[in-house]
Amino acid sequence: MAEAQEGPGRSGKRAEAGTEEPAEEERPGRRRRSFQPAAEPRGTTVLHDTVSARPQPLPARHFDTKTTEPISFFLSGLEELLAWQPDGNDDFNISAVPLAKRQPPLHSRRPRTLVCHDMRGGYLEDRFIQGSATRNPYVFYHWRYIDIFVYFSHHTVTIPPVCWTNAAHRNGVPVLGTFITEWTDGEKLCEAFLAGGAEAYRAVGEQLARIAQHYRFDGWLVNIENTLSAAAVGNLPPFLRHLTAQVHSAVPGGLVIWYDSVLRNGALRWQNELTEENRVFFDACDGLFTNYNWKQEHLERTRGLAGPRHTDVYVGVDVFARGDVIGGGFDTDKVLGLAGRVPAHAQHLHAAPRHLLQPGHGHQQVLGWEGGRARALVRPERAGDPAPLPGTRGQAEHQLLPAGRLVRGQLPQGAGDHPPRRGARGRPMPAPPKLFLTLLYKLEGPHPDEFAVALELTTWDSGTCHEGNVTSLPEPNGRHHPRFLPAPPPGLAKLLAVCDRGSNGWTSRCYELDLQDCSLRDLSLLLSRHQPSPRETPFTCLLGEIRVLDAASVAASPPEVQSLSASQLWWQEGPEAEQLSLSLTLRWTFPPGRAGCFRVLSLGARCRRGQTSPQLLGLAHACLYRAVGLVVPRPAAGQSCRLELLVEPVLRDQLPVDPERWGRLVLVYSDPAGSASRDGY
Repeated sequence: MAEAQEGPGRSGKRAEAGTEEPAEEERPGRRRRSFQPAAEPRGTTVLHDTVSARPQPLPARHFDTKTTEPISFFLSGLEELLAWQPDGNDDFNISAVPLAKRQPPLHSRRPRTLVCHDMRGGYLEDRFIQGSATRNPYVFYHWRYIDIFVYFSHHTVTIPPVCWTNAAHRNGVPVLGTFITEWTDGEKLCEAFLAGGAEAYRAVGEQLARIAQHYRFDGWLVNIENTLSAAAVGNLPPFLRHLTAQVHSAVPGGLVIWYDSVLRNGALRWQNELTEENRVFFDACDGLFTNYNWKQEHLERTRGLAGPRHTDVYVGVDVFARGDVIGGGFDTDKVLGLAGRVPAHAQHLHAAPRHLLQPGHGHQQVLGWEGGRARALVRPERAGDPAPLPGTRGQAEHQLLPAGRLVRGQLPQGAGDHPPRRGARGRPMPAPPKLFLTLLYKLEGPHPDEFAVALELTTWDSGTCHEGNVTSLPEPNGRHHPRFLPAPPPGLAKLLAVCDRGSNGWTSRCYELDLQDCSLRDLSLLLSRHQPSPRETPFTCLLGEIRVLDAASVAASPPEVQSLSASQLWWQEGPEAEQLSLSLTLRWTFPPGRAGCFRVLSLGARCRRGQTSPQLLGLAHACLYRAVGLVVPRPAAGQSCRLELLVEPVLRDQLPVDPERWGRLVLVYSDPAGSASRDGY
């Protein structure tokens, strides 16, 4: 029998299903019936626990003191920074999403945009890692339009909340934390680590690099906004060089950017440009973030001084338009217009908007191919995002709505031989021999039955690409039209159960396509009329989802959730006299990269045998989740009750996973202070 992970104020025991635990020793005057783990399905974790009346508090740095929800945190002062060490409670704050690749890459010599998050001091609703009930949180979307995201606060060491890092990484955007010193306390802090020998500033640089590596974000914005002594400013360039080297070594693609603040003589004087007075710091790191009060002549001088590194200068734009600035507010676009008029290609200077306020949230999912599978999935996003899909052809427009992507346009006169297409283009990738495709759409308007919707795949012209077998003739222009499947093929009915089904006006279709020696290029949605018409016909199509699946991978058995365990149990009085409130941390294992997220469900708690319907507790984006405030019945004296929790993996290709492969945990609990005895487990 293995001991469970110890939680505060509790001791527990766990056993795998199929092994029977010895019954607990009977206490005088108490009768208890314990749950028998042998009755549970294979792979079920069974945990036994006794309700504790005095739970010990969890670390306030990592958990909310009122609810025990996991939270993001910062470090205050030099002592906390130097004392930081990896902690067993850090797991919730470690990014679970690797930085996706983007084209062109960040380090190519091209215009780039940096967004600096500076909202009311930071760590507001976004500090709650598993989400917040706030209806209108501060958020940012349109990730595809930016290249770097900085999370800013006025704490000495700002560690970006993991929710921002995950969202940015999913869209190929690196995330920087902030190392800041300011005012009189900042002068003292800088004297402590910069005015001495190299050992002190090297220790700070190494700690900052370790923190970025441990929490899996991508580097630092360094903001020294206080005067420096001669000794301190003399060590500042070597500190920046050491920090940059350490970040580059610890974090692939890592960055260190310097904020336009102090000068080489230690004076605090914002320059609003790159000058000989601050160039020494620019030369020691990856980039410069200028102050906001610049004019056109500042840009011109910066372009000349930066030379070939002009793409490493980020021109600050305060969107609140405070002070003597150009643009800002709803005139922020004037900044880009001005930069475009600066001679000598100064438009390559990069706008770095700060305090950028945008409603809504979401991200763009571009067609990609990984592990033999591909999909172009239109995620639900807010209305008002007019950016087109890459590879768009034909006369149609679209926008994003809460339910999907809206395609609207006009079909010309005639039979519609050249229907509008909405395209998604990915990297050229070898096509598997057999593909399955699923399409979810909704036709709207006065006569939706007049239109037909289909899919088209195009391949790169290789001279050897054939549809079907090698004796088939090549398709003209490399265009392929997958065959409609009125029903899923034998053996795949459960996995492709959505074929030819729909509800509330939505239609779901499945297709198949056999290819030989082909490389995939474009995926398009085709709309046409069933019958010719002498007039133009308006159409509206809401595109929900397109999936492209490798048939061999679809047929393979998905992995299963393993090693599900519970720890850090926190018992409190419930809302009613016969109830308790329970919070606990779940952990499990699953192959990396296979799941987009996990659904954590509860089958409820009960003290008598019976069944209840599963209820969704929340989504996890890593292999852990803290369930908070579960209301469960209070056991009577001598009685034990049970709570059953499930973890369902949601695969990246959205195919269902058999419940037998989910994680399952049963908590059998008793209360020494329970009331009158009654039958139970």
